[in-house]
Amino acid sequence: MASRRNFIRNTSLAGMGLFAVPGFANNSFSAADKLNVGLIGVGLRGTNHLQNLLLRKDVNVTAICDVDTERITIAKKHIADAKGKAPKVFAANDLDYKNLLALPDVDAVIIATPWLCHTRMTVDAMEAGKFAGVEVSASNTLEECWDLVNTHERTGTHMMILENVNYRRDVLAVLNMVKQNVFGEMVHYRCGYQHDLRHVKFNDGKTAYGKGVEFGEKGISESKWRTEHSVKRNADVYPTHGLGPIAVMADINRGNRFMSMTSHASKGIGLHNYIVKEGGEQHPNAKVNFKQGDVITSTINTANGETIIITHDCNLPRPYSLGFRAQGANGLWEVDGSRIYVEGKSEPHQWDEAQPWLDEYDHPLWKKYGEYALNAGHGGMDFFVLNSFVESAKQNIAPPLDAYDAAAWSAVTPLSEVSIANNGEPQDFPDFTRGLWMKRTPYKWMKETY
Repeated sequence: MASRRNFIRNTSLAGMGLFAVPGFANNSFSAADKLNVGLIGVGLRGTNHLQNLLLRKDVNVTAICDVDTERITIAKKHIADAKGKAPKVFAANDLDYKNLLALPDVDAVIIATPWLCHTRMTVDAMEAGKFAGVEVSASNTLEECWDLVNTHERTGTHMMILENVNYRRDVLAVLNMVKQNVFGEMVHYRCGYQHDLRHVKFNDGKTAYGKGVEFGEKGISESKWRTEHSVKRNADVYPTHGLGPIAVMADINRGNRFMSMTSHASKGIGLHNYIVKEGGEQHPNAKVNFKQGDVITSTINTANGETIIITHDCNLPRPYSLGFRAQGANGLWEVDGSRIYVEGKSEPHQWDEAQPWLDEYDHPLWKKYGEYALNAGHGGMDFFVLNSFVESAKQNIAPPLDAYDAAAWSAVTPLSEVSIANNGEPQDFPDFTRGLWMKRTPYKWMKETY
C-alpha cells in the first residue's frame, strides 16, 4: 500500500523532532505555522500536558474534551490564564470526543483518558487523520495492539506512545553509553514499575487524599477506574515505564524484537490489608477478591539473545523504583544504588558512583534543552516527550516511539495474563512489524549525535 510505503520511508526521519529547536524557545513561528492541538481527557495527566502546551509559541489548544465538567472548568481557566483563545468544549457524553476529532482546526490530539479508552480513541483519531499521542499503556489486549498497527498502516496517519521515562536524564545518559559500547555487547536488562499506589487506588473524596478505601463509583480521580484492573486482571497492567527505555536500548523493532515471555504472580494480599488498616475489617471493600498478584515477574527473550526481566509491584508498601539494570559483556548500570561498573576502568569488584559516568555521557538533548525542561513535570522528562510529539506532528513524520512500539510494549499485559493463568507457560510475541524489524534502522536520535 502507498500509505505503508510512505510510512517506511518516513521512519528514516524518526527522531528529527527531538533535535528541532523547541517552538516556545523562539518566536519564529507565525500563526499559520502553529500546530492546532485538541486534548481528549483533561484529568491530572491531561492537565499536565495542557500546561506544557500552553508554554509553547508554536501550539494552539483549540479543543478540549472530558466527561468531568469540573476538569473542563479547570482546563479552561489554565487556557484563559495563559491568554489563550477559548477552546471548543466537548463534554456531553463518552462519545463526544468523536465530534472533537471532526474539527478541521484540530491537527493533532493528546489522549489522556482511562486505559480502556486509549486504543479506540487513538484508532478513531488516526481514522480522522489526526496525529495522535496516547498516554501509557496504549492497549489492553492483543487485538487492540493489532488495531493500532493496522489502522496506522491503512490510513498512513501516525501515532506516538507518550512514554515520558524514555526521556529521563539518567536513562538517556545510559542509552548514550549503550550506543557508545561502554558496557560492551549487551546481554541482560531489568526494569519494572515498582511504586506504592495504594493511595491512588483508593479514595472517597471525603478523607485526606491517600487515606480513603473507596474505588469505582465512590472513588475520585484514578481510583474510579484504575483499581478495577486489580480486581479483574492478574497481569502486568502497566509495563511501559520500565520496558520502554529498555526496548530502545535493545533496538526493539529496529534490528531486534521480543520473541517470547513467561510470567508469574505472587499471592495478592496488599490491597486487602490496606483496606483493613484504613477502613476496618467490617468495611464492605474488605470482602473484595482482588485477582492481581502483588508482585508480577515477567521474563522476555529477544531475537538477539538478550533477556529482559520486568517487575510490576504496586500494591505493597515500598519506595519508588523502576528497577533498571543494563548489563553487557564489559559492565553494567543499576539504578538502585545509582551505581556503574565498567571492566578496566572501575576498581575490580568495586562499584563506581553512577553520577560521574552519567555526567560524562549526559545526552545531547539534555545538554542543549535541559534549562527548558526544569519545570515541565516528572523531573523534566515531560518537556522532552511533549516536544518530540509536537515536532513530529508539525512535520508529519513518524515519531520516535511509534505504533509498532506502542503495540509491542503494551502486549506485555495480555501475554502476561495468559502466561500466569497457565502456570508460567511461555507466550510468543506477535511480530507487529511483519518482519520489518530486520530492516528498520536503530533510533536515529542517537546516531545523529555521533
